[in-house]
Amino acid sequence: MASHILFFALLALASSHVNVMASDPSQLQDFCVADLKSPVLVNGFVCKPPMHVTADDFFFSGLDKPGNTSNQLGSKVTQVNVNQIAGLNTLGISLARIDYAPYGLNPPHTHPRATEILTVLEGTLYVGFVTSNTNNGNLLFTKMLNKGDVFVFPEGLIHFQFNHGSTPAVAIAALSSQNPGVITIANAVFGSNPPISDAVLAKAFQVGQDTIKYLQAQFWMDNN
Repeated sequence: MASHILFFALLALASSHVNVMASDPSQLQDFCVADLKSPVLVNGFVCKPPMHVTADDFFFSGLDKPGNTSNQLGSKVTQVNVNQIAGLNTLGISLARIDYAPYGLNPPHTHPRATEILTVLEGTLYVGFVTSNTNNGNLLFTKMLNKGDVFVFPEGLIHFQFNHGSTPAVAIAALSSQNPGVITIANAVFGSNPPISDAVLAKAFQVGQDTIKYLQAQFWMDNN
C-alpha cells in the first residue's frame, strides 16, 4: 500500500512539473505600459491602468539627432529602453544609438540582461567580444565593420566598439531586454563607490598598489 501511495505521489509531482513547464511564458495581455511613478517594486514595472494609456506611451523622438561625443571617450550612447518608452515594459526589447567621434571608443562593457545586435549606419568600426573563462582561456572575437554591416554580442559578455576612421561613425544597437543594463568594466572596477580595496585590486591585476591608487584617482566617465 505504501509503495502505491509513493507511486501516485511521484506521478502527481511529475504531472505538476510538466504543467509548470508547459505554461505560457509570453505576453498574457496586449501590453503592460510601465507606471514609472508607482512605489510598488516588482521585477520590471507595474502596469498603468489601460484606460490611462495613450499613443505617447509607445513613442520616442530624437534618435536622428547626433549624440555629444566631446568627451574623453569620444562616444555617446543614446538609450531607448523602458525608461524612455514606458510601453516597452514586458516586451523584452530595446535599442540605442551610438555616436563615435573620429577614433572614439565605446569602452569594454557588458549588458547583464541582453544580447546585442549592432548595425553600422555610417563609418567604420572595429568591434569585438571576449568569452567567459574556458579551458582555452578568454577568447577574443573581433571584426572590422563598415556601413551596413551587422555584428552580434552575446548576452553578458564583455564587448567594445572603436571608430577606426578619421570621420564620425554611427551605429544602432538592438537589445533583447526592455532594460538591458550596462556595466562599464573600468568604471566598475576602479570607480566604484566606495572604492574596492587597493590591496584586492593589486593582487587581482598583479600590479603595485600605487598603480591601483593612480587608476582609482582618475575620472571614470559614463558615456550613456
